[in-house]
Amino acid sequence: MSERLEEGLIYEVLSAVEEIPEGKVATYGQIARLIGREKNARLVGRVLSMAERYGEYPCHRVVNHAGRTAPGWREQRELLLMEGVPFKDHDHVDIKRCRWEG
Repeated sequence: MSERLEEGLIYEVLSAVEEIPEGKVATYGQIARLIGREKNARLVGRVLSMAERYGEYPCHRVVNHAGRTAPGWREQRELLLMEGVPFKDHDHVDIKRCRWEG
């Protein structure tokens, strides 16, 4: 994506992520829909990859549509397990049991 991310958009994404309760997960696409950008799930991922620049947000609660955690981010699984999020296998949360309906 060549477009420069505007701070307003970044905070829209982060505000939506901040609403995900402990023990629940949302998908990138779900966050995109919540902010009115239905086809921009990858944009949500891009924003979350730089979220630490803007403060502390529960980005670990966002997974892909199949419940897969982010590749290479081992801590995500640990954080989700500490919150009681159930997993189907090592890399996939049980999205049917823990999806946030926000």
